[in-house]
Amino acid sequence: MTVTLITGANKGIGFETAKQLLELGHVVYIGARDVERGEKAAAALGARFVQLDVTDDASVNSALATIGSAEGRLDVLVHNAGILGHGVTDGPTALRVFDTNAVGVVRVTEAALPLLRKSSNPTVVTVSSSAGSFWAVNNPDRPEFHLPLALYSASKSAATMLTIQYAKAQPGIKFNAVEPGTTATDMTAAFGIGRSPEESARTVVRLATLDADGPTGTLQDETGTLPW
Repeated sequence: MTVTLITGANKGIGFETAKQLLELGHVVYIGARDVERGEKAAAALGARFVQLDVTDDASVNSALATIGSAEGRLDVLVHNAGILGHGVTDGPTALRVFDTNAVGVVRVTEAALPLLRKSSNPTVVTVSSSAGSFWAVNNPDRPEFHLPLALYSASKSAATMLTIQYAKAQPGIKFNAVEPGTTATDMTAAFGIGRSPEESARTVVRLATLDADGPTGTLQDETGTLPW
């Protein structure tokens, strides 16, 4: 069975991704900062729970050690944890947004690499955003052109770049970033926009279930590879 870890999976796109991968027969570990919410989500789905705060090295290392002890490997890693950082634009907020959305990718990836290398088809998916695409934010025909989210957009640019660089540095592991589509979640509630998390999760699931000869080092949405 395929062993999968999804960060920030107690709600939204992460929760729906977990649900869909469970239906495909994966053993899914839900990573969440809050133990009570994480355990509740895992119980609702029939998944497994690990306490995982992507901004805390000890938490990340402990979560991967737990999975390693129980499973001996990790086949799929989905970097889903993220924050918007909407409102105040200042140093502390920037540090918090980048720590979660970009540095968190590094923390979890580095802790997961030894387990991913034990998989026959290791796959990493970063839930990024076309809000971090230079092409999209400079295109008046794209919704990102009008999106006033400097810190979020910049951190997602970093997350996509990290994904591409990991793909180059780790040729035996597939690394891809995904724009899941504008989604109605707690994070976007202030904007009142987006489709269902279930629909957006399908794009994440597609990249999480690639064959061994699937693409790597890309940013994709539901239509295919995006320029960025």
